[in-house]
Amino acid sequence: MTWHPHITVATVIEDNGRFLFVEELKNGKLVLNQPAGHLEPDETLREAAVRETLEETGWDVELTGVVGIYLYTAPSNGVTYQRVCFTARAVRHHPGRALDTGIVGAPWLTRDELAEQPERWRSHLVLECIDDYLAGPIHSLDVVRD
Repeated sequence: MTWHPHITVATVIEDNGRFLFVEELKNGKLVLNQPAGHLEPDETLREAAVRETLEETGWDVELTGVVGIYLYTAPSNGVTYQRVCFTARAVRHHPGRALDTGIVGAPWLTRDELAEQPERWRSHLVLECIDDYLAGPIHSLDVVRD
């Protein structure tokens, strides 16, 4: 078997102590995640983060920094994901825009509201990225070389 890690992006968006999340159906269960998804061919990491956020939440965002780079192996299927987590600010909402298949909504929650629902996290990275964002440092976008 050939091992192929999956490259993904995620975006932490904060507005007055609330964070933008994606509520999605995964294996018949509603889970919470950052706006996140896979890098597509001929796309930069930055482009992927902006695109995924719009597709999953209906929000245009401006990237402001990098929280970190994470390696995660899903216990359900053994697939390894490399996640590049960005920070962004919400710029414009498109409330009439259809969201990606499986996305139920895009709620804004506080860190504590998220922490109270561990059974709803898509993975432990959901809270870890928020906590790393809050603890800092946030790295310059210049660390990402497209």
